[in-house]
Amino acid sequence: MAETILIVDDEREIADLLELYLKNEGYDVCKFYNGTDALRKIAVSPPDLAVLDVMLPDIGGFDVCRRIRERYFFPVIMLTARVEDLDKITGLTIGADDYITKPFNPLEVVARVKTQLRRYKRYNATGAPAERRTEEYDIRGLTINYRTHKCTLYGENIQLTPLEFSILWYLCDHQKCVVSSEELFEAVWGEKYLNNNNTVMAHIGRLREKLHEPARKPKFIKTVWGVGYTIE
Repeated sequence: MAETILIVDDEREIADLLELYLKNEGYDVCKFYNGTDALRKIAVSPPDLAVLDVMLPDIGGFDVCRRIRERYFFPVIMLTARVEDLDKITGLTIGADDYITKPFNPLEVVARVKTQLRRYKRYNATGAPAERRTEEYDIRGLTINYRTHKCTLYGENIQLTPLEFSILWYLCDHQKCVVSSEELFEAVWGEKYLNNNNTVMAHIGRLREKLHEPARKPKFIKTVWGVGYTIE
């Protein structure tokens, strides 16, 4: 069965162009020009991935992404004409998985869609590879289970996006080691690291918030300045 891609962009030419390229790759495409109609569609039939514009005529793209993340974990790629790092970090910290600035090559969007879907399926497979060392880690009250994809902190369920789960699992799987931003990005995102430190930093920041980590003295995810991150 073909995977379904949701496109939300009020610039009809862009939405139509992306629809054409994605359909040529064999995807089913649902297309909307505002956030309200898109959210209604998602409530009835969630897609496998959403391509979401930041500037929409009714509900802002960031707000749409927040609402998606309240219930769903499928990948979200943000599209925007904004180039400021702050906007990019905002999108990533509220749960977006990737961020593409306009103007763009539609082939790049197709490539990013394929990458996100591969990552999503890889890190959400129910079966665990034979070489996996363990299916669960329990680190001072923080428990993460690979098979069930559940995370708890002192017994309280922590809602993680698939990307956040993948980051936390990788750090737990390499506990007592310092993992560089480059290693973490290439392992989790499955792409070559090209100065994507802000991307990693934004997601680490979001994870710390969900784990109720104090900014100055985090208990679990610690920064080794100039090197990377570690869970001791």
